[in-house]
Amino acid sequence: MSKDYYKILGVDKSASQDDIKKAFRKLAHEHHPDKGGSEAKFKEINEAYQALGDAEKRARYDQYGSADGPQGFGGAGGFPGGFDPSAFGDLGDIFGSFFGGSTGGRGRSPKGDDVEMEVFMTFKESIFGVAKEISLNKTNTCARCGGQGAEPGTKLKECATCKGKGFTIANQRTILGSVQMRVACTDCDGRGEKPEKACTECRGEGTSRGRKTLRVDIPAGVEDGMQMRVRGEGESIGTQGEPGDLYLRLRVSPDPRFGREGTTLYVTKKVGFTQAALGDTVTVDTVDGPVSMKIPPGTQSGDELRLRGKGVPSNRGRGDQIVIVKVITPQKLDKDARRLLEELNLREE
Repeated sequence: MSKDYYKILGVDKSASQDDIKKAFRKLAHEHHPDKGGSEAKFKEINEAYQALGDAEKRARYDQYGSADGPQGFGGAGGFPGGFDPSAFGDLGDIFGSFFGGSTGGRGRSPKGDDVEMEVFMTFKESIFGVAKEISLNKTNTCARCGGQGAEPGTKLKECATCKGKGFTIANQRTILGSVQMRVACTDCDGRGEKPEKACTECRGEGTSRGRKTLRVDIPAGVEDGMQMRVRGEGESIGTQGEPGDLYLRLRVSPDPRFGREGTTLYVTKKVGFTQAALGDTVTVDTVDGPVSMKIPPGTQSGDELRLRGKGVPSNRGRGDQIVIVKVITPQKLDKDARRLLEELNLREE
């Protein structure tokens, strides 16, 4: 009697192909022999996935009780037990999770940890940009050997362990049996070469721990909370690979005079009743400094006047500044002023 592959994988007959794949991956992790699982159970799980992991084979299994139709499962492709490698499109992912790497050759060079810190700046600095000096404690690339681990003036020689290849061959047990895999050489950290004489400063490590001061150019137009990346200024791992990156979280102090929306700045200007009615020239604050601006006759409270090119710089030019006029109504009037206003009788029906 044929096996119930749905039951082995713990899924219903109505399960989708994705559900079957997820069930297989979960069980394969749990029962892999290299992780302490049962080899017999692991083979049974593989057999079930061979039958159900492919839509066409699954259809034949549902109809005939065998993924190969009436002929059964014998000897497909010359593999014992009818093993079909095409059913395992995700073996690379599975091997990666079992052995901490892929089945291919040398992987990407390792990278040091990233570092994050806050940088504080004034509102005006955020508008026009600023150069900041920042200091932080971290693992740095050795200044003496430039991270090579070799004493200056000496050479690097071929690693005797890996013969300059940067990797060694290790045997790993997999679903396919014993498979040879490339592993980064631990003697030379995968470089294929070693210092002829180790650096006297870092003792061949290529790194040193200490405080480093950097000059960072912060561009114009940044806003509070923005993040800026400085490549290669994170934690260094010396001869083992590339340094990480430094991420700067920008903190901008607000200016009570200005509001901001994108590249547009906003400021409120108070004017007197007479100035609004008859017009006037007033002084207005901008991030460039005070400027003169005309108040047209008949200006109403809440009117917006535009100062072009006084906003935030960007790659498309500089934005504008909007001046919101606030007309102040006098609260204390002497007799003469009161009489004149009564004579004017300025009313809106």
